[in-house]
Amino acid sequence: MAINWFPGHMHKARKEIKKEMPQMDLIIEVVDARLPFSSENPLVPALRGDTPVIKVLNKRDLADPEITRQWLAWLEKERGVRAITMTHNQRAEALDILRLAGEMTPDHDRQKRALRVMILGIPNVGKSTLINTMAGRPAAKTGNEPAVTRAQQAIKLPDNVLLYDTPGFLWPKLSPEACGYRLAISGAIRSAVIEFEDVAMFEADYLLEAYPALVMARYGFEELPKGGLALMDGIALKRRFLGRGGVPDLHKVSEILLNEFRSGKLGRISLETPAMVEKEAREEAERDGA
Repeated sequence: MAINWFPGHMHKARKEIKKEMPQMDLIIEVVDARLPFSSENPLVPALRGDTPVIKVLNKRDLADPEITRQWLAWLEKERGVRAITMTHNQRAEALDILRLAGEMTPDHDRQKRALRVMILGIPNVGKSTLINTMAGRPAAKTGNEPAVTRAQQAIKLPDNVLLYDTPGFLWPKLSPEACGYRLAISGAIRSAVIEFEDVAMFEADYLLEAYPALVMARYGFEELPKGGLALMDGIALKRRFLGRGGVPDLHKVSEILLNEFRSGKLGRISLETPAMVEKEAREEAERDGA
């Protein structure tokens, strides 16, 4: 199943961002530290031109720290990009972003004009919470469901920074296909438009390969299940998620797998590595060229 989600207000947001981008001195793009590539919007490089970018890997406390270090180095290979990590409601870290913005725009005189900064981020990545932390007040709406922000707004920040908030938007084609699954696992795509069992199966297969010890510890397995379906059946049996005739309730198991990943109950897990996404990109290019 290919996952795509591009509501009309996201299409409108893209047009508005394209119009405003040339006026910006700097861009802050918030991504999910557990999936920095999949949560990075591929439209941004084409829209930003030479404008410097700060990549904020948010939800650092939920991600695998070793893989996060790999991502920081990988992202900073791109010209004009600095990458940093963040966790929830850390005002000192949030204000460090403003200091870094000053370092990356040394020719700008904030005594004469406010530093114009656009903040971007796909739905549910924590963009609005970061804005409120930087502002020290509830300047942007927040919520647990994607697509809370619907219109641009300008927010005054310390050190004469004018922050242009934008609606979170995805892109018309989530590619490679695995990106769509990883975004769905993270909660960036509304639950109403995904097949829970399909997405959870993708997660289960990945967890068995990448984090077998965490799986066994969390769900009490003495032996590692052989495959995603076996893992889901095993969780159903251990937690007694059974329907009539003892049939495993895979929808309930799917909710558990997704929610326990999102909340961090499974442990500090990253859904992708730089080597993994580079391999996926090569494979997709080969398919497209075939």
